[in-house]
Amino acid sequence: MDPQLLRATFAVVERRAEQAVTFFYSHLFWNNPGVRELFPQDMLPQRDRLFAALTHVVTHLEDPGLGPYLGQLGRDHRKFLASPALYAAVGESLLAAFAHAAGSAWTVDAEKAWSEAYGLVSELMLAGADEAAAAGEPSWWDADVVRHERYGDDLAVLTLRPRRPLPYLPGQYVSVSSLRVPRVWRTYSLGNAPRPDGTVDLHVSRIPGGAMSTALVTETGPGEVLRLSAPGGGLTARTAPGGLRTYICAGTGWAPVRALLEEAAAGEPELEGRLFVVARAKEYLYARGEAELLKERLPGLSVTYIAAAPRQRRDQATERLLQALRACVHWPAHDVYLAGPPAFVTEVSEVLEELGTDPARTHHDTLPSVGRFTTRPGTAAERLLGPPAPLWHNPDARAPRDL
Repeated sequence: MDPQLLRATFAVVERRAEQAVTFFYSHLFWNNPGVRELFPQDMLPQRDRLFAALTHVVTHLEDPGLGPYLGQLGRDHRKFLASPALYAAVGESLLAAFAHAAGSAWTVDAEKAWSEAYGLVSELMLAGADEAAAAGEPSWWDADVVRHERYGDDLAVLTLRPRRPLPYLPGQYVSVSSLRVPRVWRTYSLGNAPRPDGTVDLHVSRIPGGAMSTALVTETGPGEVLRLSAPGGGLTARTAPGGLRTYICAGTGWAPVRALLEEAAAGEPELEGRLFVVARAKEYLYARGEAELLKERLPGLSVTYIAAAPRQRRDQATERLLQALRACVHWPAHDVYLAGPPAFVTEVSEVLEELGTDPARTHHDTLPSVGRFTTRPGTAAERLLGPPAPLWHNPDARAPRDL
């Protein structure tokens, strides 16, 4: 492969991203009619996720972690029933779409480079899928809903019992699918450490227009069956015994933090640390009761609850949090576990770095919002004057979730 040529070609395609993805899916479905039924009815989020994955690959071509990422991606794509024939069809349509969008930049050398690159990508993804299958891992786990608790109009905690043991680490997430929203998968963090009965909790916040979150919060009830993907994510415990740590969560970011604290309470009750629980308003501090119970099991944990004042804008809660963080000391000595909406994670991470926290010790899953295509520079001069960051850059290689 020629990484420089791949990046140069992709830079041209990215400027015409909407044309490229429209052509790609039209070509794929026209030439492979049976493939359409594998995709959700609403293709707009899917289009963004396609470029999120492509951008990650292009920006990490020489990264030694790219191979394991692609293997994990192939393992995860088993839930979409992705076969070798589908990989081949996708490759053919992808090259056709790139040729269409790149115009004169699509040379013989560029086509050769992308053919080789896609061949390697598909090979590594299929190897990851084969490895998971050989280990006896199912394509997904069927899980029965055994409890559904509402907290106000927009939030619910669902307790599920997977029909097969679900191996996961506290802090990880799973993709979730429901027959109420066919062929749609959204990721949610698991809100508990492993239990003897094997049940897991999903904390779901309903968002306007979010088909999956709306179905899970307002329509799903006990007795229904959901599908869960293989667990993933990097927000797992990394602190050595006795090490200082700070937990910061906003909204349903409480779920992975709760799981991490449950794990610590069972194995390291002498933990010394700080917990900040943030909500847009006082009535959304649904985590308070559980946090108090965990504090009883972890006497060395200080807990601070932060919310916006009544009738104030919701981002006041973040401002109050940042003030509280600036009042704390010894940040270089702390590991930080951070969970919440993407913009919240980004803003808090930047402030923590200013306060002296080593970025390598700030642990979180990066979840960029899925946005619509926007206007890109159309000429070389425009691009020189204002080179944009990739719209779909996803540094942790995780699909955006329905927050």
